[in-house]
Amino acid sequence: MIEAVGLVAATLTTTSYLPQVIQSIRTRATRDLNLLMLEMAATGLVLWLVYGVAIGSLPVIGSTVIDLASVATLLVLKLRRG
Repeated sequence: MIEAVGLVAATLTTTSYLPQVIQSIRTRATRDLNLLMLEMAATGLVLWLVYGVAIGSLPVIGSTVIDLASVATLLVLKLRRG
């Protein structure tokens, strides 16, 4: 049961950035995205990735890589479009 809770939590947090990524790509609007929040999220995710690698946890590594790709996409869009 606890494994199922972890899988649901990982799925939700991993996919939570996708609506914003899709909207930002479709509308080309990133003005309302907070750059500091994106930078903090990216930094935190890099640290989670280091942690996941250090403990050898494939679920942590996999979900973090996906999250980091989403945040990196938003960062690139924000920096290019303001």
